[in-house]
Amino acid sequence: MVLQLIRHQFTVKQFHKMAESGILSENDRVELIRGEMIDMSPIGTRHAGCVNRLVNLLIQLLGKQIVLAPQNPVELDEISEPQPDIALLKPRPDFYRNAHPQPEDIFLLIEVADTTVKYDREVKIPLYAEANIPEVWLIDVNQEVIEVYRNPHQGIYQDMQKLGKNQSLSILAFPDVNINVNEIF
Repeated sequence: MVLQLIRHQFTVKQFHKMAESGILSENDRVELIRGEMIDMSPIGTRHAGCVNRLVNLLIQLLGKQIVLAPQNPVELDEISEPQPDIALLKPRPDFYRNAHPQPEDIFLLIEVADTTVKYDREVKIPLYAEANIPEVWLIDVNQEVIEVYRNPHQGIYQDMQKLGKNQSLSILAFPDVNINVNEIF
């Protein structure tokens, strides 16, 4: 006989109520993925340095054309609210004070990984494809490569490109902005 465990799935609304009531605090590093609360890995120095470098670079290159949201939630649907390392968002007068960004607000999501490459690739990237996020970068700080995912169709990214040192990339929404991979590492 196979024992089947019943898991309770949370909605984004329930997740927010847990925070409002004090069950979850701002110090709890959790994100909601497909209705389950997932502990997020501690942020190491290489990871933090890469995120800091990206924030600086993207603000210099794109300025007021975007709202740059580092390590903030995006609400993908009723049961998923991940916290990508960087979200490039469409500008809004309220700077997303009144509601977390949703898929239609997103130009690009970036996940920076040192210990979570497999999880990001196998769990978060498909989640973003299902939400029709137009472009996602997975930055592997250990291998110093960037995986660029574009053109989601029926929950799968149709285009994936792996870029290394001395190669350049642009952002789908801003094709005139070129970034050398070396600038990120």
